[in-house]
Amino acid sequence: MSVENGAGDSRRPPWTERFSWLRDEPEVVIAFLIAVGVAIYGLTDNVTQPVQEATLVVLALIASTLVRSRIRTGAVETELRRALTDSGEALHQVPERLGEVTELLERSRQAIDQMSVVSLLPGAQVRAELVAATQHTNTWVFKGGTGTFIRAFTLPECVENSRAARRQLQVQLEIIDPENDTACAVYARFRQSLVTGRADPWTADRTRKESYATILAASWYRRHNDFLTVRVGLSSTMTTCRWDMSASRVIVTREDPTAPALVAYQGKLYYSWCETELNSSYAQSRRLPVENVLMVPLGDEPTVDEVRDLFEVLGLPLDSLDDSEVADVTRRALRPAEPYR
Repeated sequence: MSVENGAGDSRRPPWTERFSWLRDEPEVVIAFLIAVGVAIYGLTDNVTQPVQEATLVVLALIASTLVRSRIRTGAVETELRRALTDSGEALHQVPERLGEVTELLERSRQAIDQMSVVSLLPGAQVRAELVAATQHTNTWVFKGGTGTFIRAFTLPECVENSRAARRQLQVQLEIIDPENDTACAVYARFRQSLVTGRADPWTADRTRKESYATILAASWYRRHNDFLTVRVGLSSTMTTCRWDMSASRVIVTREDPTAPALVAYQGKLYYSWCETELNSSYAQSRRLPVENVLMVPLGDEPTVDEVRDLFEVLGLPLDSLDDSEVADVTRRALRPAEPYR
């Protein structure tokens, strides 16, 4: 095994670095040499005068060294003060910079928020979202099939909330035209093709009765509440989606109560799109003169004759239905089964 000589010395600084201070402080070297020379010369006699002169020279060199050191220190202090001044100015700009960063982050959040125009809602949360939509709203716009949930929950809930808050309520409904045999048949086939439509079979006659029931429910609530305004439009085409729009949000659902839904809140791009779509679609529908319901009596438990008179003034005579069917329509209108329960 071999050992290299001087391995331990390899980590020591070279001689040039050890005595670099001699190059930077020449006055100290000269003073040291003078002091050594005077000390040697002092071994002889008659050295008083040279020693005094040498002492003055040494003091002069020491003074020179101190002056140079002071100059260097002053330069360092000046640079330090400049650095502190620059740092102080930078610190003064921090609040302004933070404001700019905060504003930039807020703009970024708004941009991301606008990009998230619609959210997916699990089927189990749809009813809760619909309940929240009925709170503090003065408008409700619906477009869909026959409006079962409208007469089972939305209308009575919105009316009750508006009555408690003493505010006006405007309701706009667009459902399938019960006098359009083609639309009723197409909708019945669609509902029958769904898993949820097989327990209680859907037919064209049932579709027609469900639409009549929603019209009767809307008219009944209008007749018994002066603060309520109702508009009803009848569509000749069916849709596979249902739109429920309040003042705070729009909820798009399917006929299956367990299926997920879409929700967009007021201020989002999709909300304004839906608002335009629903108003445009309603403008193309066959509108009923719902204001005429104030011309006919309609009790808390409407009789068959009252219901027939009501549909006469609406321009939808129930000549094709017998009295038992009219009673069935009344039951569906005022005591419907809620699909989300």
